Amino acid sequence: MTFRSPRLVLGIVFVALIGVDGFADAPLIVGEKLQARDSLAIMIDAESNADSRDCLAGLQWPAAEFSIDCEPAKAWRYETLVRFPSAIDTGDSVNDRVALEWHMARSATGEIITAPAVLVIHESGSKMPIGKTLAMLLSRHGLHAFMIHLPGYGERRSDARPKGAASLIRMTRQSIIDVRRARDVIAALPMIEGDVVGLQGTSLGGFIGSTAASLDGAFDGVFLMLCGGDLYDVLQHGKRDAENMRRQMAEEGLAGEDLRQLLHTIEPTRIAHRLRPDQTWLFSGRFDTVVPLKNANLLAASIQLSDEHHVIYDVDHYSGVVRIPEMVTRIQTELKAIGADKSAAAIQR
Repeated sequence: MTFRSPRLVLGIVFVALIGVDGFADAPLIVGEKLQARDSLAIMIDAESNADSRDCLAGLQWPAAEFSIDCEPAKAWRYETLVRFPSAIDTGDSVNDRVALEWHMARSATGEIITAPAVLVIHESGSKMPIGKTLAMLLSRHGLHAFMIHLPGYGERRSDARPKGAASLIRMTRQSIIDVRRARDVIAALPMIEGDVVGLQGTSLGGFIGSTAASLDGAFDGVFLMLCGGDLYDVLQHGKRDAENMRRQMAEEGLAGEDLRQLLHTIEPTRIAHRLRPDQTWLFSGRFDTVVPLKNANLLAASIQLSDEHHVIYDVDHYSGVVRIPEMVTRIQTELKAIGADKSAAAIQR
């Protein structure tokens, strides 16, 4: 079934499952300044594939200590806005200050609790409705959810940022690096149970998340939605969103081998084999024409996912919103199980 108005469906899901009540006041963490340090440990020399080593080399940055600021929320849907510097300096001070919406985990009675965390990477829509909805639902399911604002989105939108398709590739690289650094930010915050931080990404967020999580296996549980492998093929044959991007790039003279080489720098399948197949899930749409199922299958094969971990729904790229509630339940169940296993292993050591 294909829905003509996915936004309407999303609105129905949102109101039915989240409601319209506001949240309690943010905890005392607001106004505090914390410290974090990059824990990135790629170990390139241990990678046997030369192309994978080249990809990883292009996504490294020097480890550093940096400050985390906890600011008041800018919207009713979350409690705290967490800010930290991007590891990439583009010269745009607005864009280079990363923002995380902290949707705090709550008990059945609405109290903030200690719980595992999940980093949510939003889709390409400028208002990020899917990412926002997922983050709110995950917090209502007892997880601390942090939705990152990717470069050029939300609190990072700046008139100074460069426009055009080529700049999109640079921003994607910055997004991948920001996502990995965000993991260390979340782990440095209070109320995160057992240092457990999972990752969830949808569409654009799934492409970015799959690469970020492949760097060094730092995320506990990776949940990818409506994404795939072979970015060049997606842009060449995908419909709607992919078609619009292909047209934009062609207008700027990016096509053919030049486009293929540019996209290769951020191609997920170059390092997706580094993900743990037992802690990675891919949710795909059988009738998806933006990211066709063959591309989803390619990513699944690169990760070596079992059928249980590659869940294929009878939806397209937009009607997939109706499956959000069961995906959220799956994320909650799997991430809490991973957290329990991690705690048991720590006790045995």
